[in-house]
Amino acid sequence: MTTTVLICDDHRIVREGLRQFVAGVPGVDRVDTAASGEEVLARYPHEKPDLVLMDVRMPGLGGLEATRRLVNEHPDAKVIMLTAADDRDQVAAAVSHGARGYLLKDVSHEELCAAVAHALQGADLVEPSLRRALAGQQAVRSAAPGTQLTERELQVLTGMSQGKSNNQIGKDLYLSEDTVKTHARRLFRKLGVNDRAQAVALGFRRGLVS
Repeated sequence: MTTTVLICDDHRIVREGLRQFVAGVPGVDRVDTAASGEEVLARYPHEKPDLVLMDVRMPGLGGLEATRRLVNEHPDAKVIMLTAADDRDQVAAAVSHGARGYLLKDVSHEELCAAVAHALQGADLVEPSLRRALAGQQAVRSAAPGTQLTERELQVLTGMSQGKSNNQIGKDLYLSEDTVKTHARRLFRKLGVNDRAQAVALGFRRGLVS
């Protein structure tokens, strides 16, 4: 049985570099590449790769939304996010979407190979502290039914769930960054959470964002 890994990144040099590394992982028979989230969604049903390495930030359909759709349609899909910075908010959103974990793009060759091997065996790559924080939101969810969010607060929460910065959310909604921060503080208070990661995780569990 052929073991296949699909690497999705909008930069060709990144795709090719990762392909060379992953091709050397014991047990990996084939490494394919895709340039967009849309391409992954189109190809996955036919190719069914054993593991998808998905870039977080891409033009068009970003990695977080592509992962959400992929896992929703194919619950058994194994997805590891690739990110250029150690951003816990993005990692939390990705895990909430169904990703098995994440890798920084500057990991060593050895770390990358070990992570791919572990992921293919079914292990996830989420640090225990983050996993506990996400799991802990169940208690928050049960304890606080949550005040209804305003339309603007829901829009801000949706932007957070897509991995956007406050500045990016502001540009999308034609608001200043300070105004976005004000809405964020209000929705945090209503949801009974302390930060973006908790708000996004709770938002997905309550169906406030999808």
